[in-house]
Amino acid sequence: MQADCANCFGLCCVALPFARSADFAVNKPAGQPCSNLQSDFRCGIHTQLRDKGYPGCTVFDCFGAGQKVSQITFGGTDWRRAPKTARSMFEVLPVMRQLHELLWYVTEALDLAPARPVHKELRQALAHIDGLTRGSAESITELDVNALRGEVNTLLLRASELVRAQVPGRRKNHRGADLIGAKLSGAELRGASLRGALLIAADLSGADLRDADLIGADLRDADLRGADLTGALFLTQAQLNAAKGDTATELPPGLSRPAHW
Repeated sequence: MQADCANCFGLCCVALPFARSADFAVNKPAGQPCSNLQSDFRCGIHTQLRDKGYPGCTVFDCFGAGQKVSQITFGGTDWRRAPKTARSMFEVLPVMRQLHELLWYVTEALDLAPARPVHKELRQALAHIDGLTRGSAESITELDVNALRGEVNTLLLRASELVRAQVPGRRKNHRGADLIGAKLSGAELRGASLRGALLIAADLSGADLRDADLIGADLRDADLRGADLTGALFLTQAQLNAAKGDTATELPPGLSRPAHW
């Protein structure tokens, strides 16, 4: 569930669209290769993406969907050698990415000891989703991913509640809250629900985010300098990459301090 670009056909650089903005230097429609994509499917400016105006690329994470589509769904045959497969391959990628994201969350939930009461259902969900990722291109693109996400989210929410119930004291609920630019420096948010919260450019420096549920929270340009994210639930590398932090930011195991911090 980690991106392996060496075994991917540069799918995120072709299949996905982007618009000229603070995140991307130019416009690119879906299905058109990025001008920086090389013949070996590597990015020609990978080490300079932020300097060249492509910070959006540095925060994208396919959760390993790229290599799954390239090597399993399409058996290692790339879209340049088999142009007739290109459209189908590009349509599969965004669906596969969502499936792999769900696999990431479910796998994390299975590692949470307090969530043991839902582990059986989580294991069943994991096996089901994994099976779906190994289907044909047609079966994958026909999936109702929104319905699947809803079913899995019920289990993830239950797992989150079981874990956060271990946190002493009152736990704040900011689920889906609009906290864009909020001044939350030093805030006591241990065990809080920040599921789907908009935290764009929020000041969370020095905040206590231990055991907080951050699934789907938008952390673009959020200030996490000195914040404690120990045990934060369902936090992804992409969320960290989109935020700002420093050497004093405490991270959960398995996640890396972004290079631009």
